[in-house]
Amino acid sequence: MKNNLKPLLASIILLALLTGCAGGQQATKSPKGYDLHSPVKYNMTDALTEISGIAFNKGNADTLYAEQDEDGFLFYFKPGTDKINQLKFGKGGDYEDVAVSNGWVIMLRSDGILFTFPLKDLKKGETSSNKQIDLLAKGEYEGMYADDASRSVYVLCKHCSVEKASQTTTIFNLKLAVDGSLSNAGRSTIDIKKVEELTNQKKISFHPSALAKNPQTNEWYVLSSVNKLLVIADSSWSVKEVYTLNPAIFHQPEGMAFDKDNNLYISNEGDKFAPGNVLKFPFKR
Repeated sequence: MKNNLKPLLASIILLALLTGCAGGQQATKSPKGYDLHSPVKYNMTDALTEISGIAFNKGNADTLYAEQDEDGFLFYFKPGTDKINQLKFGKGGDYEDVAVSNGWVIMLRSDGILFTFPLKDLKKGETSSNKQIDLLAKGEYEGMYADDASRSVYVLCKHCSVEKASQTTTIFNLKLAVDGSLSNAGRSTIDIKKVEELTNQKKISFHPSALAKNPQTNEWYVLSSVNKLLVIADSSWSVKEVYTLNPAIFHQPEGMAFDKDNNLYISNEGDKFAPGNVLKFPFKR
């Protein structure tokens, strides 16, 4: 009997690790209403191998808007189809996220410079974007979310000059005017110490890559691609839950959005071995 105890204990320990870590981190669990292990996968064409940000207009799932890291194009298409439309809005650059709000498309470049242009220009097939600088602190940016009702645009730091102690992640709040211009409207922070507490790690590398708001709960969903984490915070940015993402499913998660039916979408950059993709996680009541 003694010889059988070791493998039995090992199995019990492994099961405990897989079903959830102490302190709030969920190793195999998912946020309420979602199963992060069973997505519907949409593979992207070569043009979107390096798909980064994604967004919907008013939550309409018929058209997904996207961009990639190198070229100044807005891509738009119906998820699940191979027909990818595109609109040139600017020069090539390291574009990291896209938002659509109140008739405007907002593009975020990694250096914190933003570009806006009218959504209606898609019908014309051409546009001229408005380059907006000096709105954000010096640093690197990847995540952005726009709220229609409040006309607010939230931009999330990946590495910022204002975060010298590396204990917080800063969110800049901008206001979108009717003419598509943006202005500063304050800032908030995410407490990285709370993320560390919930993951049982003393020092965690937390460099957010995407931001979205759950329309049903008003909770903030924040992706960190570097260490495959999904962080959920309340409407005041107080961290509530942390989930570890399976790297076999989430190769390089860079974009995130919800549709009006509360389905969750996460985009993954591809590489020379695998295409980029968009994963849909249907909402389950």
